[in-house]
Amino acid sequence: MNIAIEMLKGIKMKLKVKNKIQYVILIVGLILFFGLTYWLNQPMEGEVPTAASKVIFEKAHVKTILSEEASPDDWTEGLRLGLQEVIMTIDSGEFKGMDLLAYNYLSAYGNIDLKENTKVIVRMDTDESNNPYITSVSNYDRSFLILFLVGLFILLMIVFGGKKGFTALLGLGFTMYSIWFFLIPLIKRGFPVIPSAILLVSVTTFVSLVFLNGFSKKTMIAVLGCIGGVTIAGLIAYLAGKISPINGFNMSEAEELILRSGDQVKISGLLVSGVLISALGAVMDVAMMIASSISELKIMNPKAKRSQLFKSGLNIGQDAMGTMANTLILAFAGASLNMLLLFRIFDYPVLQIMNSDLMLLEIIQGISGSIGIVLTVPFVALLSASMFVKKKA
Repeated sequence: MNIAIEMLKGIKMKLKVKNKIQYVILIVGLILFFGLTYWLNQPMEGEVPTAASKVIFEKAHVKTILSEEASPDDWTEGLRLGLQEVIMTIDSGEFKGMDLLAYNYLSAYGNIDLKENTKVIVRMDTDESNNPYITSVSNYDRSFLILFLVGLFILLMIVFGGKKGFTALLGLGFTMYSIWFFLIPLIKRGFPVIPSAILLVSVTTFVSLVFLNGFSKKTMIAVLGCIGGVTIAGLIAYLAGKISPINGFNMSEAEELILRSGDQVKISGLLVSGVLISALGAVMDVAMMIASSISELKIMNPKAKRSQLFKSGLNIGQDAMGTMANTLILAFAGASLNMLLLFRIFDYPVLQIMNSDLMLLEIIQGISGSIGIVLTVPFVALLSASMFVKKKA
């Protein structure tokens, strides 16, 4: 009896040491990753600041409206069009506290209708004597609204999600950081787009799921399943692009990217990269759900066979297939609502609509991601059933 107790204590001690080593490796890996992102975001040799980076934007509010010639128009659904002459007080930056004259032009597509105390973002410049002046009123100052919504989201995640909600927020924050400070700088420096996106998916999936569930067999299964499902989605998009043929050059922003980046950015891989990133969240949900469910089934029924767990994983995944595929398709449809509306307004023939570059891009992205979700289900179910059932001695 004493020997058995000592053995159990030894096993627990080994598990604790193993977990500590794993978390040390994770921390060291994150430090190296953040160091890499710091290097990636340094200016490249010979790089000069862009004109946009030199533009001065500051917060301001309307102190006084001197005059305005603006009135509602029928075709703008009540928006006022015209000109406003106002005095602005600068609220940030080098010129904070200064009162400056500004002219605000109200159009249908740039309609910032000013009233006293309206908070805005203004574009500024200086003359030859270094005296500041306002060149235009760029946007409403929406900082408070953004901070409120983000804060509300974080609060609800922590209140209703507890520790899991907090770790999920850490994973989400890491993913957003990685896209902005890792993937985009990689592409900007001329690295191959598709391998860069696959690397991003692998890193963010691993870190996010480890934050959420720690190091466990369930986490590793979900990571492998997610990477597999997203890679499948990217492969489908790549093959569809080759057959169509369609690629990143057909995207609406391609011309601007080519003009601004020259031959530095590899445009052709952006379509597949977009599919990889957009499918990541839905595929991660499906992979984690199936791995977690099969793990619980195995705990509840330790004698469950591999075939039984696999079948249960498929049954659980069937419900997720429909909802996640709907989520992905509807997300693309929502982002393309203006384009779909224009097609109906112009009453294009269906043959032209279905074969247009814009529509085909949306179809490829939505369907490829959905195929990735569907194939993730049997892949993760098989992987979970195989890894949770030990082979007989």
